[in-house]
Amino acid sequence: MKSREALRVLAEVTESQWGLVTSAQALARGVSHMNLARLADAGDLIRLAHGVYRDAGAPGPEHEELHAAWLATEPKRLAWERLSDRTPSAVVSGESAARLHRIGDLRAMRSELTTATRRQTRHADIRYRTRELPIEDVTVREGLPVTTRERTIADLVEAREDLSNVGNVLRDAVNQSELDTDRLIELLAPLAARNGYRKGNGTALLAELYRIAGIDRDSVIEQIDAVPELSTRVMVKNLERLANLDVSMFRDPANVQLAMTLQPVFEKLIAKSEELRHALESVSPNEDEASALGDGPTLAEIREIANVMESTDWAELASALRLARAAQETEPS
Repeated sequence: MKSREALRVLAEVTESQWGLVTSAQALARGVSHMNLARLADAGDLIRLAHGVYRDAGAPGPEHEELHAAWLATEPKRLAWERLSDRTPSAVVSGESAARLHRIGDLRAMRSELTTATRRQTRHADIRYRTRELPIEDVTVREGLPVTTRERTIADLVEAREDLSNVGNVLRDAVNQSELDTDRLIELLAPLAARNGYRKGNGTALLAELYRIAGIDRDSVIEQIDAVPELSTRVMVKNLERLANLDVSMFRDPANVQLAMTLQPVFEKLIAKSEELRHALESVSPNEDEASALGDGPTLAEIREIANVMESTDWAELASALRLARAAQETEPS
Protein backbone atom coordinates (compact mmCIF):
# COMPACT_ATOMS: atom_id res chain seq x y z
CA MET A 1 0.00 0.00 0.00
CA LYS A 2 1.30 3.44 -0.92
CA SER A 3 2.06 5.85 1.90
CA ARG A 4 -0.64 8.34 0.94
CA GLU A 5 -3.28 5.61 0.85
CA ALA A 6 -2.01 4.19 4.16
CA LEU A 7 -2.33 7.61 5.81
CA ARG A 8 -5.91 7.94 4.52
CA VAL A 9 -6.81 4.52 5.93
CA LEU A 10 -5.18 5.26 9.28
CA ALA A 11 -6.95 8.63 9.50
CA GLU A 12 -10.27 6.79 9.71
CA VAL A 13 -9.00 5.39 13.03
CA THR A 14 -6.96 8.26 14.43
CA GLU A 15 -9.73 10.85 13.95
CA SER A 16 -11.87 9.13 16.59
CA GLN A 17 -9.05 7.90 18.82
CA TRP A 18 -7.11 10.96 20.07
CA GLY A 19 -4.92 10.86 16.95
CA LEU A 20 -3.61 7.40 17.93
CA VAL A 21 -3.57 4.02 16.22
CA THR A 22 -2.15 0.63 17.15
CA SER A 23 -0.20 -1.57 14.76
CA ALA A 24 -2.86 -4.28 15.23
CA GLN A 25 -5.59 -1.87 14.13
CA ALA A 26 -3.44 -0.84 11.14
CA LEU A 27 -2.80 -4.46 10.10
CA ALA A 28 -6.53 -5.22 10.28
CA ARG A 29 -7.04 -2.47 7.67
CA GLY A 30 -4.30 -3.62 5.32
CA VAL A 31 -1.52 -1.30 6.52
CA SER A 32 1.59 -3.45 6.98
CA HIS A 33 4.43 -3.17 9.47
CA MET A 34 6.60 -1.97 6.59
CA ASN A 35 4.07 0.79 5.81
CA LEU A 36 4.12 1.87 9.46
CA ALA A 37 7.93 1.88 9.55
CA ARG A 38 8.14 4.01 6.40
CA LEU A 39 5.56 6.47 7.68
CA ALA A 40 7.43 6.74 10.97
CA ASP A 41 10.74 7.28 9.17
CA ALA A 42 9.13 9.99 7.03
CA GLY A 43 7.81 11.76 10.12
CA ASP A 44 4.14 11.15 9.26
CA LEU A 45 3.70 8.91 12.32
CA ILE A 46 5.25 9.25 15.78
CA ARG A 47 5.96 6.03 17.64
CA LEU A 48 4.78 6.45 21.25
CA ALA A 49 5.19 2.95 22.63
CA HIS A 50 5.49 -0.59 21.39
CA GLY A 51 2.75 -0.98 18.78
CA VAL A 52 1.17 2.48 19.30
CA TYR A 53 1.59 5.46 16.97
CA ARG A 54 0.28 9.02 16.74
CA ASP A 55 -0.53 10.89 13.56
CA ALA A 56 2.14 13.61 13.43
CA GLY A 57 -0.46 16.09 12.23
CA ALA A 58 -2.70 15.54 15.26
CA PRO A 59 -2.13 17.43 18.53
CA GLY A 60 -0.97 15.13 21.29
CA PRO A 61 -3.64 14.64 23.97
CA GLU A 62 -2.76 15.89 27.46
CA HIS A 63 -2.57 12.35 28.86
CA GLU A 64 -1.05 10.79 25.76
CA GLU A 65 0.97 8.14 27.58
CA LEU A 66 -2.16 6.94 29.40
CA HIS A 67 -4.17 6.77 26.20
CA ALA A 68 -1.37 4.80 24.55
CA ALA A 69 -0.99 2.40 27.48
CA TRP A 70 -4.74 1.80 27.60
CA LEU A 71 -5.00 1.16 23.86
CA ALA A 72 -2.13 -1.33 24.08
CA THR A 73 -4.08 -3.52 26.54
CA GLU A 74 -6.50 -4.48 23.72
CA PRO A 75 -4.68 -3.34 20.59
CA LYS A 76 -7.11 -4.81 18.05
CA ARG A 77 -10.24 -3.09 19.34
CA LEU A 78 -11.15 0.53 18.72
CA ALA A 79 -11.54 2.89 21.65
CA TRP A 80 -15.25 3.59 21.06
CA GLU A 81 -15.98 -0.15 20.98
CA ARG A 82 -14.23 -0.67 24.31
CA LEU A 83 -15.90 2.32 25.95
CA SER A 84 -19.30 0.77 25.17
CA ASP A 85 -18.42 -2.33 27.24
CA ARG A 86 -20.38 -2.54 30.46
CA THR A 87 -17.32 -3.95 32.22
CA PRO A 88 -14.10 -2.33 30.96
CA SER A 89 -11.17 -4.69 30.47
CA ALA A 90 -8.68 -2.09 31.70
CA VAL A 91 -9.31 0.90 33.98
CA VAL A 92 -6.94 3.76 34.81
CA SER A 93 -6.29 3.67 38.56
CA GLY A 94 -4.01 4.74 41.40
CA GLU A 95 -1.85 7.83 40.89
CA SER A 96 -2.81 7.92 37.20
CA ALA A 97 -6.50 8.10 38.15
CA ALA A 98 -5.79 10.95 40.56
CA ARG A 99 -4.08 12.76 37.71
CA LEU A 100 -7.07 12.30 35.39
CA HIS A 101 -9.43 13.57 38.12
CA ARG A 102 -7.02 16.47 38.75
CA ILE A 103 -6.88 15.79 42.47
CA GLY A 104 -3.72 15.85 44.56
CA ASP A 105 -0.21 16.59 43.40
CA LEU A 106 1.14 13.07 42.89
CA ARG A 107 3.74 12.80 40.14
CA ALA A 108 2.32 9.65 38.47
CA MET A 109 5.64 8.57 36.97
CA ARG A 110 4.04 5.54 35.29
CA SER A 111 0.70 4.57 33.81
CA GLU A 112 -1.34 2.52 36.30
CA LEU A 113 -4.12 0.27 35.05
CA THR A 114 -6.40 -2.19 36.81
CA THR A 115 -7.43 -5.31 34.90
CA ALA A 116 -9.69 -8.20 35.84
CA THR A 117 -7.12 -10.77 34.69
CA ARG A 118 -3.43 -10.83 35.54
CA ARG A 119 -1.19 -9.05 33.06
CA GLN A 120 2.56 -8.59 32.88
CA THR A 121 4.70 -6.03 31.13
CA ARG A 122 8.38 -5.44 30.56
CA HIS A 123 7.89 -1.71 30.44
CA ALA A 124 8.88 0.12 33.63
CA ASP A 125 6.52 2.99 32.85
CA ILE A 126 3.40 0.77 33.05
CA ARG A 127 2.00 -0.97 36.11
CA TYR A 128 -0.90 -3.42 36.17
CA ARG A 129 -3.06 -4.22 39.19
CA THR A 130 -5.34 -7.25 39.14
CA ARG A 131 -8.83 -6.68 40.54
CA GLU A 132 -12.43 -7.02 39.41
CA LEU A 133 -13.91 -3.56 39.83
CA PRO A 134 -17.66 -3.19 40.40
CA ILE A 135 -19.27 -0.90 37.85
CA GLU A 136 -20.07 1.65 40.58
CA ASP A 137 -16.33 2.21 41.04
CA VAL A 138 -15.69 3.12 37.40
CA THR A 139 -16.35 6.38 35.57
CA VAL A 140 -14.96 8.10 32.43
CA ARG A 141 -12.51 11.00 32.32
CA GLU A 142 -10.64 12.34 29.29
CA GLY A 143 -12.22 9.57 27.21
CA LEU A 144 -10.76 6.82 29.42
CA PRO A 145 -12.41 4.47 31.94
CA VAL A 146 -11.03 5.46 35.34
CA THR A 147 -11.69 4.56 38.94
CA THR A 148 -14.04 6.93 40.73
CA ARG A 149 -12.56 9.49 43.12
CA GLU A 150 -13.70 7.37 46.07
CA ARG A 151 -12.06 4.20 44.74
CA THR A 152 -8.96 6.19 43.77
CA ILE A 153 -8.54 7.52 47.32
CA ALA A 154 -8.97 4.03 48.79
CA ASP A 155 -6.53 2.55 46.26
CA LEU A 156 -3.90 5.11 47.22
CA VAL A 157 -4.30 4.19 50.89
CA GLU A 158 -4.09 0.50 49.98
CA ALA A 159 -0.90 1.16 47.99
CA ARG A 160 0.59 2.62 51.20
CA GLU A 161 0.88 6.08 49.73
CA ASP A 162 1.88 8.59 52.41
CA LEU A 163 -1.36 9.67 54.10
CA SER A 164 -0.37 13.33 53.83
CA ASN A 165 -0.42 12.90 50.04
CA VAL A 166 -3.77 11.11 50.22
CA GLY A 167 -5.05 13.99 52.35
CA ASN A 168 -4.18 16.39 49.53
CA VAL A 169 -6.08 14.18 47.09
CA LEU A 170 -9.10 14.11 49.42
CA ARG A 171 -9.05 17.88 49.91
CA ASP A 172 -9.03 18.52 46.16
CA ALA A 173 -11.82 16.00 45.63
CA VAL A 174 -13.99 17.64 48.31
CA ASN A 175 -13.39 21.05 46.76
CA GLN A 176 -14.52 19.73 43.36
CA SER A 177 -17.89 18.35 44.45
CA GLU A 178 -19.51 16.19 47.11
CA LEU A 179 -18.01 12.74 47.62
CA ASP A 180 -20.01 9.57 48.23
CA THR A 181 -18.75 9.23 51.79
CA ASP A 182 -20.77 6.05 52.40
CA ARG A 183 -18.93 4.31 49.57
CA LEU A 184 -15.59 5.78 50.61
CA ILE A 185 -16.02 4.53 54.18
CA GLU A 186 -16.93 1.09 52.82
CA LEU A 187 -13.77 1.02 50.70
CA LEU A 188 -11.57 2.24 53.57
CA ALA A 189 -12.95 -0.28 56.10
CA PRO A 190 -10.61 -3.18 55.11
CA LEU A 191 -7.64 -0.79 55.41
CA ALA A 192 -8.42 0.57 58.87
CA ALA A 193 -6.57 -2.02 60.99
CA ARG A 194 -3.22 -1.66 59.26
CA ASN A 195 -3.47 2.11 59.67
CA GLY A 196 -3.90 1.89 63.43
CA TYR A 197 -7.69 1.79 63.79
CA ARG A 198 -10.12 -0.86 64.90
CA LYS A 199 -10.68 -3.55 62.26
CA GLY A 200 -13.33 -2.45 59.77
CA ASN A 201 -13.55 1.11 61.11
CA GLY A 202 -13.44 2.96 57.81
CA THR A 203 -15.22 5.91 59.44
CA ALA A 204 -12.32 6.57 61.78
CA LEU A 205 -9.79 6.29 58.96
CA LEU A 206 -11.74 8.77 56.85
CA ALA A 207 -11.95 11.16 59.80
CA GLU A 208 -8.15 10.98 60.10
CA LEU A 209 -7.78 11.75 56.40
CA TYR A 210 -10.03 14.78 56.86
CA ARG A 211 -7.85 15.90 59.76
CA ILE A 212 -4.65 15.44 57.75
CA ALA A 213 -6.18 17.31 54.83
CA GLY A 214 -6.96 20.23 57.13
CA ILE A 215 -10.47 20.43 55.76
CA ASP A 216 -12.56 23.09 57.50
CA ARG A 217 -15.96 21.45 57.34
CA ASP A 218 -17.76 24.65 58.41
CA SER A 219 -16.15 26.43 55.47
CA VAL A 220 -17.31 23.68 53.12
CA ILE A 221 -20.89 24.04 54.35
CA GLU A 222 -20.73 27.83 53.91
CA GLN A 223 -19.63 27.32 50.30
CA ILE A 224 -22.54 24.94 49.77
CA ASP A 225 -24.93 27.49 51.28
CA ALA A 226 -24.04 29.89 48.48
CA VAL A 227 -25.84 27.62 45.98
CA PRO A 228 -29.39 27.04 47.29
CA GLU A 229 -30.28 24.13 45.00
CA LEU A 230 -27.06 22.25 45.76
CA SER A 231 -27.42 23.13 49.43
CA THR A 232 -30.84 21.49 49.60
CA ARG A 233 -29.70 18.27 47.93
CA VAL A 234 -26.64 17.99 50.17
CA MET A 235 -28.71 18.74 53.27
CA VAL A 236 -31.28 16.07 52.49
CA LYS A 237 -28.56 13.46 51.88
CA ASN A 238 -26.68 14.31 55.07
CA LEU A 239 -29.78 14.60 57.21
CA GLU A 240 -31.09 11.23 56.00
CA ARG A 241 -27.71 9.68 56.74
CA LEU A 242 -27.73 11.30 60.16
CA ALA A 243 -31.26 10.11 60.86
CA ASN A 244 -30.09 6.50 60.46
CA LEU A 245 -26.93 6.97 62.49
CA ASP A 246 -26.34 4.68 65.47
CA VAL A 247 -25.55 7.23 68.16
CA SER A 248 -23.94 4.54 70.34
CA MET A 249 -20.95 4.57 68.00
CA PHE A 250 -19.84 7.85 69.54
CA ARG A 251 -19.32 6.14 72.90
CA ASP A 252 -16.40 4.31 71.30
CA PRO A 253 -13.15 6.22 72.03
CA ALA A 254 -12.01 5.44 68.49
CA ASN A 255 -14.80 7.66 67.15
CA VAL A 256 -14.30 10.68 69.40
CA GLN A 257 -12.35 12.58 66.76
CA LEU A 258 -15.10 11.84 64.25
CA ALA A 259 -17.71 13.24 66.64
CA MET A 260 -15.70 16.44 67.04
CA THR A 261 -15.48 16.77 63.26
CA LEU A 262 -19.16 16.11 62.61
CA GLN A 263 -20.83 18.11 65.37
CA PRO A 264 -20.34 21.64 64.01
CA VAL A 265 -21.28 20.49 60.52
CA PHE A 266 -24.50 18.83 61.63
CA GLU A 267 -25.39 21.75 63.89
CA LYS A 268 -25.14 24.06 60.89
CA LEU A 269 -27.19 21.70 58.72
CA ILE A 270 -29.87 21.36 61.37
CA ALA A 271 -30.01 25.12 61.96
CA LYS A 272 -30.41 25.81 58.26
CA SER A 273 -33.09 23.13 58.00
CA GLU A 274 -35.01 24.73 60.83
CA GLU A 275 -34.87 28.08 59.04
CA LEU A 276 -36.33 26.53 55.91
CA ARG A 277 -39.02 24.72 57.87
CA HIS A 278 -40.10 27.95 59.56
CA ALA A 279 -40.31 29.57 56.13
CA LEU A 280 -43.08 27.11 55.27
CA GLU A 281 -45.37 28.78 57.81
CA SER A 282 -45.71 31.83 55.56
CA VAL A 283 -46.56 29.81 52.45
CA SER A 284 -50.11 29.61 51.14
CA PRO A 285 -51.60 26.09 51.25
CA ASN A 286 -52.39 26.38 47.52
CA GLU A 287 -48.85 27.34 46.53
CA ASP A 288 -47.36 25.30 43.67
CA GLU A 289 -44.95 22.65 45.04
CA ALA A 290 -42.47 23.44 42.26
CA SER A 291 -42.27 27.12 43.23
CA ALA A 292 -39.34 28.43 45.25
CA LEU A 293 -38.95 30.78 48.16
CA GLY A 294 -37.09 33.64 46.52
CA ASP A 295 -34.05 32.19 44.78
CA GLY A 296 -33.95 29.18 47.07
CA PRO A 297 -35.16 25.56 46.91
CA THR A 298 -38.65 24.48 45.93
CA LEU A 299 -41.40 23.93 48.46
CA ALA A 300 -41.28 20.19 47.77
CA GLU A 301 -37.58 20.13 48.64
CA ILE A 302 -38.15 22.11 51.83
CA ARG A 303 -40.93 19.76 52.91
CA GLU A 304 -38.63 16.80 52.23
CA ILE A 305 -36.14 18.27 54.69
CA ALA A 306 -38.88 18.96 57.22
CA ASN A 307 -40.05 15.33 57.05
CA VAL A 308 -36.52 14.06 57.72
CA MET A 309 -36.20 16.49 60.62
CA GLU A 310 -39.41 15.30 62.25
CA SER A 311 -38.43 11.62 62.01
CA THR A 312 -35.19 11.93 63.98
CA ASP A 313 -34.43 12.20 67.69
CA TRP A 314 -32.04 15.12 67.34
CA ALA A 315 -31.82 15.60 71.11
CA GLU A 316 -30.33 12.13 71.61
CA LEU A 317 -27.86 12.62 68.78
CA ALA A 318 -26.82 16.07 69.98
CA SER A 319 -26.31 14.69 73.48
CA ALA A 320 -24.12 11.84 72.20
CA LEU A 321 -21.97 14.26 70.20
CA ARG A 322 -21.59 16.64 73.15
CA LEU A 323 -20.57 13.81 75.47
CA ALA A 324 -17.98 12.60 72.96
CA ARG A 325 -16.51 16.08 72.65
CA ALA A 326 -16.49 16.55 76.41
CA ALA A 327 -14.59 13.27 76.83
CA GLN A 328 -11.99 14.45 74.36
CA GLU A 329 -11.61 17.86 76.01
CA THR A 330 -11.13 16.37 79.49
CA GLU A 331 -8.77 13.61 78.35
CA PRO A 332 -5.31 14.05 79.93
CA SER A 333 -2.72 15.31 77.42
